[in-house]
Amino acid sequence: MFKDFVILVLALSSCFFFLVGTTGLIRLPDVFSRMHATTKSDTLGAGLALLALIVYKGVDPVSLKLLVVLVFIMVTNPVAAHIISKAAYDKEIGKRKEGPDADI
Repeated sequence: MFKDFVILVLALSSCFFFLVGTTGLIRLPDVFSRMHATTKSDTLGAGLALLALIVYKGVDPVSLKLLVVLVFIMVTNPVAAHIISKAAYDKEIGKRKEGPDADI
């Protein structure tokens, strides 16, 4: 019973963070804000979903593989977002326009 409750809380938390990240992607104004919202939320959402799966499987070789995937996502997702945002900054993609012709 307690195990099911923990799995439910982790899965619902994961869905919440995915929803927040998607909302941030749609609503935020520039590329850097969007990237920050999606990177943080998707990393946490994926981490919580994988933790729910680890709790569901219990002590099993599959749980060890899921843990490896979790660590891989926690390391690579922020690094990839940093590299993409650096490239956007260098190409001035996310620069806000000033004046009457600015996109709102």
